[in-house]
Amino acid sequence: MMPENPLLIFPLPDVSSRSKKGPNISSLNFPSHQKQGERLIPKFENLQRIFNERRAEILQTAAGTDPEQVIVIETIGSIEDFAKAVKRIEDLEWMGELEIDEIIPDEDFFDKKRAEKELSGRLYLVMTNQRALSELLSLWRRYESDPQMTFVRGLTKFRDVFKCLKDIRRWDVQDRLLETGVIDAWQEDLKYDENRIIRFETELWFRNSSEKRKLSEEQVSHLIQSNQGQILNQCVIEEIAYHGILAELPARSIKEIISNPATELVKCDNIMFFRPVGQMSPGDQATDGDIESYDIDEIPLPTGEPTIAILDGLPLAHHKLLEDRLIIDDPENWAEFYSASECIHGTAISSLIVHGDLDGNTSEPLSRPVYIRPIMKPDPMDFRSPKREVVPEDSLIVDRIHIAVKRIMEGTSDHEAVAPSVKVINLSIGDPSKQFTYLMSPIARLIDWLSFKYNVLFIISAGNHTDQIAVDVSNDEFDQMTKEEIENIIVHAVYKDARNRKIIAPAESINGVTVGCAHFDDSEITHRGDRFDPYDNIFPSPISKLGSGYRRSVKPDMIYYGGKQFFRKSIRTTNPLSIEPAVSLSAPGNRVAIPGNLPGDLNATAYCCGTSNAAALISRSSGLIFDTLLEIFEDQGIDDDYLSFIPSIIKAMLVHGCHWGDIKDQIVAIIKNSELGTLIESKANDMYTRQADVTREINRQYNNLICRWIGYGIPQIERVLECTEQRATLIGYGSLSDGEANIFRLPLPPSLGSKLDWRKVTITLAWLSPLSANTQKYRTASLWFELKNNQLTPSRNGVDYHTVRRGTVQHEIFEGQKAVPFSDGDFIEIKVNCKNDAAQIISPVSYGLVVSLEVAEGVDIAVYNEIKTQILPAIQIQQKIEGSGD
Repeated sequence: MMPENPLLIFPLPDVSSRSKKGPNISSLNFPSHQKQGERLIPKFENLQRIFNERRAEILQTAAGTDPEQVIVIETIGSIEDFAKAVKRIEDLEWMGELEIDEIIPDEDFFDKKRAEKELSGRLYLVMTNQRALSELLSLWRRYESDPQMTFVRGLTKFRDVFKCLKDIRRWDVQDRLLETGVIDAWQEDLKYDENRIIRFETELWFRNSSEKRKLSEEQVSHLIQSNQGQILNQCVIEEIAYHGILAELPARSIKEIISNPATELVKCDNIMFFRPVGQMSPGDQATDGDIESYDIDEIPLPTGEPTIAILDGLPLAHHKLLEDRLIIDDPENWAEFYSASECIHGTAISSLIVHGDLDGNTSEPLSRPVYIRPIMKPDPMDFRSPKREVVPEDSLIVDRIHIAVKRIMEGTSDHEAVAPSVKVINLSIGDPSKQFTYLMSPIARLIDWLSFKYNVLFIISAGNHTDQIAVDVSNDEFDQMTKEEIENIIVHAVYKDARNRKIIAPAESINGVTVGCAHFDDSEITHRGDRFDPYDNIFPSPISKLGSGYRRSVKPDMIYYGGKQFFRKSIRTTNPLSIEPAVSLSAPGNRVAIPGNLPGDLNATAYCCGTSNAAALISRSSGLIFDTLLEIFEDQGIDDDYLSFIPSIIKAMLVHGCHWGDIKDQIVAIIKNSELGTLIESKANDMYTRQADVTREINRQYNNLICRWIGYGIPQIERVLECTEQRATLIGYGSLSDGEANIFRLPLPPSLGSKLDWRKVTITLAWLSPLSANTQKYRTASLWFELKNNQLTPSRNGVDYHTVRRGTVQHEIFEGQKAVPFSDGDFIEIKVNCKNDAAQIISPVSYGLVVSLEVAEGVDIAVYNEIKTQILPAIQIQQKIEGSGD
């Protein structure tokens, strides 16, 4: 039923040219030319020596080949378009670039304005053979002897690189093996079975030539076979610069690599990374606790085509809460690997998406069926009952997700698309072995590409951290603490351990919406036992992973009510004390459908919590938003061209209701009384002399800490589904290419003129960007909005102004209470700009825009009606023009 005050649609925007961004003026100090020569000559000589030694090794084992190696060129700062210069040297092949942060300044490289400031830089990755390396060294020697030399046209960028070059080296064993967590995974595998066959993934350097890719694969295959292993599968996806191989080796070969990593296989220059496989899972599953029956009323069955898809485990199809509400697509017949008692995670996620939290949800189930494709199975190596669900090790996860999404959206050569109506895909699983540092995982790259290719929004869980928390007090001290003191030490502990709590793949996806968990639910707790509630407030859950995202963008995008996680003291006595999550089927948590204890028990429910739940509930919200949008567009007579913009509009609407509320002030108050707070304030005082600058820097650092845990905050979904008399929300959309802009105008309510009442403008811009997978910028399309004529709400509140422009969502809140005179017909102007970022934009990029203007509830200013009165005539005129064909 249409709400009393439905959302409004902006009239079509004016077309303009984009605003020019100001110049990025660097204050970096670089070494003098002489000092740079002293620093780098030994590095170049060492690189040449190592290259010659490695070349001799390879020629002994592979006669007739021309050996190639990847070199790492590390700079302070970045060099725009360096890839183009690399491609001008024959046999020098561009492999990619990585952004690096937290570089400690030294006497050669530092910020002139703030000498203590940590620096950022780039790792440029280049494949070279002997001839190309010789030419590169020749360029360096000529520059080193004459800094004023004239470079050949197209190679001038090398001069800039030499000026800010910090290091140059080979991509080596450390990079391939020791930074990916694969050694820990192998040791864990061997702990349970010292004689097992162990599977792993090798990600090869992606070569643009199919012939070179084939040669790389053959060389890696030869080395694996020489270690008594075999290749099981491979996957090449050119659009994300991915070439992966699934392989296995016997335990003895793995042990040799662990004890001495510098084996021929690990030194193979065709390999970028070794990675563990088969790790994607929903996390720990509870096995203890009460299972309760749920009285199910007669409720309407869904109709129409599915809007939401789930990639997860197999659900219990005949559960009374799910029967006839799911479209289960199991083309590989994975159901035969499941017993009914093992259909746990897929059942829970389906229940949350269809019904919401059964304890707190009062609305009806989704009006459309939900599509689900199983991509997990019970782990055959798990001897517990029920078995843990995992993505199996017999295929690459990148390949499995690619095939599943292609089947949904496009179909295959022998089967048409199974659910092309889908706009949102829920992915409530992640890979705990792939914490995000600075490099996009293959799974995240895949999701970003699929998202743009098929115009579909992925909603992804940030990941759960279920390890123990060291609270730095003794058992006796802990027992004497108040609830507030316990809350404080847990928040301190989470931030102290932040480096081990980073979001896990594919949560770093730039196009997806990543969801963390807020510690809240509507359950009633009847039994605590040795469990305790870690918080007295609604905070981000202690188990919810932390960001930031790629290039320090906002990740997670938000947190949501994924259930309270109780804790207990660690079973193992420790001093200082450690606490651990008390995983249980009993309350608290979100109440969900679950397999019963007895055959035929099809109305059982239990409790669970975590980021998987939070992501599922946000996916449910996207379904409610979709139905709302269809109703509004049809009611206002908008033609069906808007359908292609729906995923971006949904993305914007999900984020639009987000805010930090009291969480920021409460957490900041805790941090201030910690070592971290002292460090922040000390650094700020070292950087600046003016107190205003010190205060601004301290606030910026605190805002960054809050953003890393909760993103843009907790969304109030009901606020984006309808308006009130004091709040008007308008939806805009369009598509832009490089250099273009759209201008939207928000009419100002005449009654607000010269009033002192508080008012707020919230603006959210979202889009799905094409990507350039092997470049550091990665995101092809940069969109951003500017707010003009905004005297009404001049104060910006929330995430840092620069941070909000680094991803594919810009969400900003502006507030004010100043009396500003304006006339009837005045407006606030929102200009949406577009420019190339990582590469040229081939086709226009669609976006969604959501804007709200509000005053405090109860204030006698009819914001909604006054804006609606000015908006509707403009829309009606446009509809007449379109209808007349002019």
